[in-house]
Parts: sequence; C-alpha cells; structure tokens
Amino acid sequence: MLAHRSLSAASGRASRQTVCNVYASKAKLFDVPVSNNGARNRFIIRKKGLEGQIDIVSPQSIGGLKSPEYLALNPQGKMPLLVTESGFPLPESEVISQYLLDKYADHGPSLVASTPEGRVRASLAARIHDVYIVPIQGSMYRTMDSVEARAKQIEQIAFQLNVLEGIVQGPFVAGSELTAGDAALFPTFVFFDFILPTYFGWKDVFAGRPKLKAWWENMKKDPEGAKIYEEVRGGLQGWANNNRWRDQGIQDHVANTAYKWAY
Repeated sequence: MLAHRSLSAASGRASRQTVCNVYASKAKLFDVPVSNNGARNRFIIRKKGLEGQIDIVSPQSIGGLKSPEYLALNPQGKMPLLVTESGFPLPESEVISQYLLDKYADHGPSLVASTPEGRVRASLAARIHDVYIVPIQGSMYRTMDSVEARAKQIEQIAFQLNVLEGIVQGPFVAGSELTAGDAALFPTFVFFDFILPTYFGWKDVFAGRPKLKAWWENMKKDPEGAKIYEEVRGGLQGWANNNRWRDQGIQDHVANTAYKWAY
C-alpha cells in the first residue's frame, strides 16, 4: 500500500510538472464562459488589457476538471484556475483577482479604489458574495434532495441582495471608481437576472433595490461588463435549451406552492 501511494504521489507530481512546463511561457486561466466565479477574473484580465499575456482556455484542453492533469494543478477539481507564466498553479477566484491586481498593477486601470473607505467597501461586497452567496447559489440551478432546503436558500439570496443594497454606493460598488468588487458581483447578478424571474417567479430582481438597479445598468454599459453579460447569459441559455431546470428537479420543487419562491 505504501509503495502504491508513493507511486501515485510521484505520478501526480509528474503530471503537475508536465502541465506546468507546457504553460510555463504564458499564463493560462482555465475557465468556461458560464462560470460566474471565473468571470470576475476574465473581467479583470480584459479591463486591464492582459489578453496578450494571459490565455483563457477550457479545462477540457487538458482533459477536464477531473482529469489527472487538472487535479495535479488543483486537487479541488474546480474552476477557475490560473497557471502563471512561471508554472505556478493558483486556484480560487478572489485569490486570482488579488494576484492580477498586484502582479499587473501598472497595466491599465488599477481596479482598486483610491480611498480606504472605497477599498473596504469593494472588499466587503466581494466578501459577502463569496461567503454568503456562492455557497447557496446552486439552489438556483442544481439538484437538491429537499424542497425545504432549496426554498430556504432562495430566501437567503433575497436577504443577501438586501445586504448588498446597503453596501453598494453607486454608480459602482465603491462609488465613482470601477473596482474588483464590481467584477466579483456582476457575473453572479447575471445568474440572478436570468434564473430568478424565469424559474422562480420573481417579477424584478431589483425591486426595492434602487442602488443595485442603477449599478446593474451601469455595469451592463461597460464594454467588458457587456461581454461578460453575453458570455454568462449565453451559457445559461444553453442550460435552458438542454432542459437543465426540468432535469435537475427544480421545476417540480417550485411547483410546490407550500413554499415561497418569489421575492
């Protein structure tokens, strides 16, 4: 057994080294268009004009998320994943964002607010998103055993939207400056805007949330924001075309009127 583990570990190191060597000359972001977490990194890459230095590629290019090659780089088997030009694999979207802002601080707009208050507002928005929204966003599009659990998480999404309404200053999260906080929130709001009215009966995601509404419209007008909107929404439309919400049992859950779905 010990020999087998040693052999597996050696094989994993070899796979990791092989993949890192392949991408050592140019950084690669492994991601797909529908990924809302990866989209925050894609937004930063494009806004800072880094397309010539960082390629955006699908995990399928090395066999997919569960392939030995990908798992050697990110044992969690999740996206996004940045492999730097030196071959260092860096997972987790917010970590990648902070790396991009630091590494390429002299390229394009800083995407960092100029005041402590602005910086902490942007950071807080991203933190609320990552800690309280990302863990429950799957309630909008994944299978769940319990109707009650799904309903509670949809209720929590409505609550977190109200929290964000109190954080966003306008016209962007931190005020007049576009920051990484906007990049963190916007792709997930594409999910909200597409899924909640279509499958959960919400009339308007932004009802009673005027600051978020104004922010949303400003982000859609931004050139890079518009591209992210089209990519993510196009991916969600693909899911719809493939009957995801029916096949994941979501439509059956929402048909249960004993629970509240629209807010």
